[in-house]
Amino acid sequence: MDTTDQSTFIRGLQRAWQKEQASQRIYRALVRRESNEVRRNVLLGLAETEQRHGERWAMRLRELGAELPPDRESLRDRAWRWALLQSGTDNALKRIESNEDDDTKMYESLAQLAPSDTDRAAIQAVLHDEEVHRGTMQRIGGPTSNAAIGPQAMLDTILHRETWHRRGGGWIGQAIYGANDGLGSVFGIVSGVAGATAGGPAVLLAGLAGMLASALSMGSGAYLATKAEREVNEAEIRRERQELQQHPEEEQEELALFYQLKGVPQDEAKTLAARLMTQPESALKTLASEELGLSAQSYPNPWTAAWSASLSTALGAFIPIVPFFFTRGYRAIIASFVISTVAHFVIGAAKTVVTGLSPWRSGAEMTLVGLGEALITYVLGLIFGSMVG
Repeated sequence: MDTTDQSTFIRGLQRAWQKEQASQRIYRALVRRESNEVRRNVLLGLAETEQRHGERWAMRLRELGAELPPDRESLRDRAWRWALLQSGTDNALKRIESNEDDDTKMYESLAQLAPSDTDRAAIQAVLHDEEVHRGTMQRIGGPTSNAAIGPQAMLDTILHRETWHRRGGGWIGQAIYGANDGLGSVFGIVSGVAGATAGGPAVLLAGLAGMLASALSMGSGAYLATKAEREVNEAEIRRERQELQQHPEEEQEELALFYQLKGVPQDEAKTLAARLMTQPESALKTLASEELGLSAQSYPNPWTAAWSASLSTALGAFIPIVPFFFTRGYRAIIASFVISTVAHFVIGAAKTVVTGLSPWRSGAEMTLVGLGEALITYVLGLIFGSMVG
């Protein structure tokens, strides 16, 4: 192996070590925020797996006479981890899974540069772990494996597998969409009124009115929609509880069928169902999750939805009118256009926390939509202004 190839391999190992350190920090942060013991154990297992990967690469780098890179988080890494934590465990895991493809490509490239069969075997072992992470998130070896956490924990892990892949985002997802709505609507108002009045004082008044109306509308709408969703969920849970009390045999058979559909042999499925029925609350949670796709942890909070929607909408709506506090005319129009364009891109890129799409693509898409809206309303404003004038 020549010096150039070895240097490239070392840089690849250093990059892999940094990624494992970053992943470990995210998983451990999720562990600290997770209230469910089984999910916490699974997350801890993921963190420990990433730690073992990092230790393996650190050892190999020392053998090659290379130094470990600085283990310092960039501002971008800190912001990304904070956003993931605020979006909730479910959404964070979905975003981590979506990034596993990049890790897989990185390790495949590293395997091609490996100087020995031992290195290739080590990389393939880590690559297998990454594929397991992406595919199941639950089947992790070591101290938190299914055998270690016990039969009941195995059962809970199976039952939670699907709930980890629901649509998520938490309050931060609501905030991003609220800011998106506020910015888009008030940017349109400001553009239209600016076209009609050449950036006169009416722009600021119209923008403030639009900001207040948008924030109140989004907040009240989010509160009512979330409250209705929660009430529907609670009613479904109450009906399921009543069925469990009145027809326990049928519900036990239903549980056994759920397990069989997951691939559990019939005898084992019946045993698991019978064991679960001895714990009514656990049986209720399981039936609600499997039959209705509901869990108490997934209940949305109406007040959280209302405040996040209102404040984020107001913040997004405030951006286009900032220049009109300091100046008037075309200078204010141009400044509003510039900062609103930048804000459109930033908010669009931030949507990747919820959607998992490319931040550049999301940012560019929202920027184009915002600019198109502004152009249309500005031209309409010019037309209406000339008609009134």
